[in-house]
Amino acid sequence: MKKIKIIKLKSYFKKSGKLIPITFDNKFPIKIKRFFYIFGKKNQYRGHHAHKKCYQFFIPISGKIELLTITNNVKKKIVLDPNKNKAILVPNLVWCSLKFLTKNSIVLVVCNRVYEFNDYIESYDDFRKFEKIK
Repeated sequence: MKKIKIIKLKSYFKKSGKLIPITFDNKFPIKIKRFFYIFGKKNQYRGHHAHKKCYQFFIPISGKIELLTITNNVKKKIVLDPNKNKAILVPNLVWCSLKFLTKNSIVLVVCNRVYEFNDYIESYDDFRKFEKIK
């Protein structure tokens, strides 16, 4: 089974601020096909779906965001916080939901596939059925 991975991001400090570089080279955990930002409002949710093939890499930009994942009936909550210098790699066939915990939260999502409507599993019941098949 593929696992969710927490990846430590390198950061560099100066008195003028902090720099967190992300290089999309052969060491990056997935081959990049697209990326997008999600701007969230406090206590609102996004996601509520899984992907059949797509991997997603969640990088917090601003605010705190709770990432809820479910796979094989195991729920896991991870708080994304840009001050912690960590990103989360979520493989395919993992149910994901985001809850925005603070005002003006932003998360960058990097994917290994282009947008494909048929890759989405948007019903949790369908997700459970799909898990049993695989």
